[in-house]
Amino acid sequence: MDFRIIVALACLFIGLSKGGLGGPIPVAMLTPLLSQIMPAAQAVGIVLVPLLVGDVIAIWFYWRTWDSARIRLLLPAAVIGVVMGSLLLRYLADNGQDVVIKLLLGIFTLVIVVYKVASERLSAIRYESKQWHGSLAGWASGFGSALANVGAPPYTAYMLLQKIENPVVFLGTTSLFFGIVNAIKLPFVLANKNILDFHLLLSIAWALPLIPVGAYLGRRFVKAVNPKAFEQIMLGLLFVLSIYTLVDAVSKLAG
Repeated sequence: MDFRIIVALACLFIGLSKGGLGGPIPVAMLTPLLSQIMPAAQAVGIVLVPLLVGDVIAIWFYWRTWDSARIRLLLPAAVIGVVMGSLLLRYLADNGQDVVIKLLLGIFTLVIVVYKVASERLSAIRYESKQWHGSLAGWASGFGSALANVGAPPYTAYMLLQKIENPVVFLGTTSLFFGIVNAIKLPFVLANKNILDFHLLLSIAWALPLIPVGAYLGRRFVKAVNPKAFEQIMLGLLFVLSIYTLVDAVSKLAG
């Protein structure tokens, strides 16, 4: 598939997700999809800039609706996770281990599929909240986000177990948390030309206006489109993409 088409879809999908259509699944597809046409480390880096634009839109949508106490609990460990994940990504990119990054992308993407299939059962679990659970979820989210832009499952699992009744608070907290996490990742990504360089950044600038377009469409059609059906379609595509990415990475390692 043409690079420009994938970039356009990436920005549109990020907007749809931030607008409330499809949740994190459309975003999860982007990095492994881009890794089919460029080095996996660059795929991780190039997705970050549109994500940050989407984060600004989402924070604006849900301004001051977040749970500040949960942000304070999750964020310190998330920062540690971001630093560790960023350093590992840099090490792999600098040492020509792109196929390892691609393998990790496939594994993490498949984890998202498994998580989404099982996530509806989380609300039925009898759960006693512990402070260290939040720290662990924050660290795992920061690490996964920095390494492969897949920090949603541990964060979302933790938040679902908290049984937050107001969905707006859930969305507002999610928007602010990942907005901060992605902003922390940016200096690490920009500092390494093997992950993101100026020319690569310029090559996607034209598509960034599609993000607010996607966000508008997401908010407009979230009630007109069956969200569950849309999510199931995206989940099926994500599963196929994760298996393809894994098989491709394993075949290159074996060869």
